[in-house]
Amino acid sequence: MTTDRPNPFDDEDASFLVLHNMARQWSLWPVFAPVPVGWSRAFGPESRGACLAYVEERWAGELRPGARGAARAH
Repeated sequence: MTTDRPNPFDDEDASFLVLHNMARQWSLWPVFAPVPVGWSRAFGPESRGACLAYVEERWAGELRPGARGAARAH
């Protein structure tokens, strides 16, 4: 099944939020969608590009959630 609807996460003209959770995960989130339980606003609303830049400036580069905390525990 195919759809012609664009992905709202790829809309360069939309407004977004940056969300984060307790596992140190980040998410780009469209402003029209409710913030999921367990996530908090970190930045926005702002352009998609501004939100991506915000995450890039703050993300430690770990690919696994909580990896930094786990490494410190050993």
